[in-house]
Amino acid sequence: MSYIYIRKHYLYLPYMLLALLEFMLLFASLYIVKEIQFLLNITPESTISSGPFVALAYAFLLSCSSLAMGVYLAIMREGFLAMLFRILVAYCFLGALALTVLALVWPSFNLAGTNLFWVVMLSTSMSLVTRRGFAKLIDSDRLSRRVLVLGTGESARQLQRDYEKNRRSLSIRVMAYIGRLDAAIAAHHCLVQPGDLLLFCSQNGISEIIVAQQDRRRCDGDHFPINELIRCKLKGIEVTSALSFYERELRQIKLDILRPSWIVFSDGFHVARARTIAKRCFDLGISLLLSGLLLPAVAIAGLLVWLETGRPILYSQVRVGQDGRRFNIYKLRSMRQDAEPGGQAVWAQANDSRVTKVGAFIRNTRLDEIPQLWNVLKGEMSFVGPRPERPEFVEQLNAEIPFYAHRHAVKPGLMGWAQLNYPYGASVEDAKGKLEYDLYYTKNQSVIMDLLIMIQTVEVVLLGKGVH
Repeated sequence: MSYIYIRKHYLYLPYMLLALLEFMLLFASLYIVKEIQFLLNITPESTISSGPFVALAYAFLLSCSSLAMGVYLAIMREGFLAMLFRILVAYCFLGALALTVLALVWPSFNLAGTNLFWVVMLSTSMSLVTRRGFAKLIDSDRLSRRVLVLGTGESARQLQRDYEKNRRSLSIRVMAYIGRLDAAIAAHHCLVQPGDLLLFCSQNGISEIIVAQQDRRRCDGDHFPINELIRCKLKGIEVTSALSFYERELRQIKLDILRPSWIVFSDGFHVARARTIAKRCFDLGISLLLSGLLLPAVAIAGLLVWLETGRPILYSQVRVGQDGRRFNIYKLRSMRQDAEPGGQAVWAQANDSRVTKVGAFIRNTRLDEIPQLWNVLKGEMSFVGPRPERPEFVEQLNAEIPFYAHRHAVKPGLMGWAQLNYPYGASVEDAKGKLEYDLYYTKNQSVIMDLLIMIQTVEVVLLGKGVH
C-alpha cells in the first residue's frame, strides 16, 4: 500500500520519501559548498558557518518554502517549467529572504553575500534533478496502483471525469469499469463482470476495487458481487467506496454521493477540547504579532484608499459564523461606495467593475483582509477555517445545497482549504464546489493541517490566485 493513515490524513509514501531525500540534500549542501571552498583555497573569512543546527535550520526553511509554493505537485499537474518557476521562487526568493532574516537574529548563521548565492544555487540544481527523476518514476506503472471501478452508472461517470481531470497528480491507474456496456461510461472503458473477480484481479495486478454505484444491492443491472468482494478483501485487495476515493485522492467530500449515514459513522467530524484551546491560544498569539508587524502596511493601504475614493476607508458586513451566529467582519474597502445600491447583496464576479484600482492591488496582496485580525482577536474567527458568508447567501445556499449548514460546525477563518483548492466562487455551483473542500476540512481538521494551509497560502498570495 502506497499510503499510510496518520491522524485522519492519508500520506502518500513516495512524496514523503521525496521530501525526506530533498531534506537530506539540502542539509548536505552546506557541507558540499564548504568542502568546495576548502579545495579551492577560499580565504577563511568567507567560509560558511557549519554545524548540524545551522544545516537543519537551512534545510527546514527551504523545505517550507517548497511546500509554500506547491512545488511537490507542480511537476505532476503543470509540467517541468511550472515546477522550475516555483522552485526558483521558493529557493531564490522565499528561502533566501527567510535565511537573510534568520542571519539577522542569529549572527552565527553566516550565509551572507556570495555564500548564500552558491549554496542556494547548488540546492536548486540538486532539487531540480531529484524532482525530475521522481516525476519520471511516479508517472510510470512501477509506482501506480492498478484499480478497478465497480459500476458504470452516473456515479462512476462522475468519478471517471474527476479521475481524468486529475490523473497526472494521482497515484492510481483505473484499468476498467465493471458493469453494463450500454451505461454512462463509454463502452471501450467498460468490462463485463468477470466470473471470478479474485482471479481476474490476481492475473491483472489489481490492488484496489472502488465501489461506485448508488444502489449497493445491485451493480448497474447485475447482481451486486458481495461474496466476490469479500473474497478479494480477504486476499489483501483493497475494497473502497467512491467517497473514500475522493477523500483520499482528491482531498474533498463529494456531495453528489454523500449520505447522512456516512457522516454519522465515519471517522472524523470531532474536535478535542485540548485542540480547541490550543488553536485559540495560537490565534491570539499570531494575531497580536501580525497586528504589530502589519500596522504600517495597513496604514499606507488605508491612505491610498482615501486618496483614490475618499471615505470610508474600512467597511463592515454581517457574516455567518460558527453555529450560525452572526458577526460583523471588517475589511479595507476595495470597491466603490455605491457597489451595492440599496444594500442588496450581490455576488462578486470575475474582473468586477466595482473594484477600484487601489482595491485591485490590496485584494491581490490580501491587504484588505488584515483588519479581520480584530475578528480573530475577538474569537469570532480563526486563522484557518471556511470563509464566512453573508446571511443572504447562506439562506439561499442552505435551501439549494445539501449539507451546506454543516460547514458552520467550525469557526470561520482568514484562510481555508477551499481557497487553496477551488477558484474564486461567485455562484451557487461554485459554493457547492467549495463546500466539498470545507466538509473535508471539517472532518479532518488538525493542527498539522492548519499549519500546512497557512504555509501553502503563501503561494496564493504571491501568485494572486483566486482574486476577482
